[in-house]
Amino acid sequence: MPGSTTTSATSSIIATLGAGSGIDFAGLAQNLAAASFAPRIDRNTVRAETVERQISAASTLKSSLLQLSSSIGDRVRSGDLSSQPLIGNASVATVSRGTLSGRGSYSLEVTRLAASQVLSSPAFASAAAPTGSGTLTFTFGTVSGSSFAADPGQSPATVTVPSGASLADVAAAINAAGIGLNAYVASGTSGAHLMLKGKEGAANGFTITASETLGEEGLAALAWNPASAPAQLTATAVDAAFKLDGLAMTRASNTVADLVPGLNLILAGTNPGAPTTIRFSDPGAAVSTFMADLVSALNELAGELNTQTDPLSGDLARDDGARAMRRALSQLAGTVVMPGAAGGEPATLADLGLATNRDGTFRLDTARLTATQKAAPEGVAAMFTTGLFGVYASFDKLSRRLTSATDPGTLAGSLTRLNAQKKALTEEAGKLAEAQEKLRARLAVQFSGTEGRVTRSKSTLSFLQNQIDAWNAKAN
Repeated sequence: MPGSTTTSATSSIIATLGAGSGIDFAGLAQNLAAASFAPRIDRNTVRAETVERQISAASTLKSSLLQLSSSIGDRVRSGDLSSQPLIGNASVATVSRGTLSGRGSYSLEVTRLAASQVLSSPAFASAAAPTGSGTLTFTFGTVSGSSFAADPGQSPATVTVPSGASLADVAAAINAAGIGLNAYVASGTSGAHLMLKGKEGAANGFTITASETLGEEGLAALAWNPASAPAQLTATAVDAAFKLDGLAMTRASNTVADLVPGLNLILAGTNPGAPTTIRFSDPGAAVSTFMADLVSALNELAGELNTQTDPLSGDLARDDGARAMRRALSQLAGTVVMPGAAGGEPATLADLGLATNRDGTFRLDTARLTATQKAAPEGVAAMFTTGLFGVYASFDKLSRRLTSATDPGTLAGSLTRLNAQKKALTEEAGKLAEAQEKLRARLAVQFSGTEGRVTRSKSTLSFLQNQIDAWNAKAN
């Protein structure tokens, strides 16, 4: 191949350069090529090192901001920064915080838990026993003894039973219909039974009417109403009954949301005549600790940012993303995080004691924090929720905005630009190395001619010197 021949010839030339002349033409070609490209290579190297430092600095700031936001989210979700309900007798109910902040204490006495209607069909030989075909219509309402009152707010539901269906097929069809009933086949002492279970609450009882297909009768065995077969009713649907601070209440479900502001209940047991107490915890100490930790974390971030944006020595002194972050942090204390706060309620981080120093660092104004906690404890608790507004939501929005890759004025935008520069510098370094090698090879070829001339001159000089020496010897 021509390329291989040229390379071989060049290598041969380089190997023999200086062999006859005594001059290191190979080294000379190498040094001249290196000297020619040294300024550009040095500039590329310095620029690449600078870009690498800038990438590292921007990545560190971005990571620190995201980590801070994530840590705040974890702390808020733990629940200790807002008032949490506590119950004296945990066997009666599970308590959790509602959508609002709660306070005070309450007594709870549960006399009855909400229950679902459970219905058992007549016995069949097995789950595979045929049932006949047609339709089953379920009407929802209240079962009371042998009477039934349909609920006008719930429409009847119809389930089609196909030809050749078995008891197991009927259960599957009811479940697939999604009408709020759970159906399964259970084997009892007398045979297989279709078991039907409805939703909790007195109004979620049900009756069944059957329409049979001519020639495939049998489905009527699954029809039911309380007057015709009361023995098939194994459990009646009822509402939960309880007293809160002595006031009698009922609910269709054992899950009770926002019974009072900030309180959710899941009723689990009864305690007639022995009310238990529900109270709300005071998160004041936890909030004070959190704010102190937040100030420390922000100062670490601000310190790194100040170092990287120093006008004389900072790697990100003129970086748009770092500047945007600096501006955002300087405005952090005064940013409204609770836009819907009423007059006198805390709305900014400054209300929680966050204060900004002239150098961009932060301090905790404990006097202001204490005053806010004393004047508006519910407002403080409301700032530490996972809703659309509050401390976590504000930091989450801030971190997302400052690390958005689609905005060239953010840290992520800076990283996109810097990584593009790094790629370009790497490509340029490769091109410079290739060009330098080509120059060295070209000089080596040129020097090979010089080598031949010098060698021939030395040979001629040696011949003449020998002749002169011979003449001088004869003369003597």
